[in-house]
Amino acid sequence: MESLENQFLIAMPSLGDSYFSKTVTYICEHNDEGAMGLVINMPVNITLNELLTQIDDGLEENPKLEQQVLSGGPVSQQRGFVLHSPQSGWNSSLSLSDDVMITTSKDILMALGTDKAPEHFMVTLGYSGWGPGQLEEEIQQNSWLVIDADNDILFNTPIEERWKKATEKIGINIANLSSDVGHA
Repeated sequence: MESLENQFLIAMPSLGDSYFSKTVTYICEHNDEGAMGLVINMPVNITLNELLTQIDDGLEENPKLEQQVLSGGPVSQQRGFVLHSPQSGWNSSLSLSDDVMITTSKDILMALGTDKAPEHFMVTLGYSGWGPGQLEEEIQQNSWLVIDADNDILFNTPIEERWKKATEKIGINIANLSSDVGHA
């Protein structure tokens, strides 16, 4: 299977895992060793302001940072990830595509809400991970649909609309999809 990097995984309505029900996951890395992605539509009960003041209690709240922090997945939920539009200069960044970077260092968090921040960004806690061949098997079992990542969905679509918007890109009514797997 080709690399699924810079793709969205859309959870099928029949996906039995309650954690991933109606999720959209941005795949950051996919190779022979497995896959890593960030769920982009599962808010946690904390705003970016609240998270930043927990990290640095001397920080004043910033009205620009009332967006929800997201749960990127069930693995290492104490670890933060920032998906953002391209901007260099951070301590620990990786370019994922021409339009998306991921940064895991604290310096970007402290710049959010200032003129030094990337134009577009989202913050997640934790990530989703798959072992070698696991994601490919789940796709064959009809758990996920795969589409090219869409920056409008990633950065401009409200969180609660991302799954619906991603399914609309496929051009079919996802409610009509069968959970049966078969081969012609």
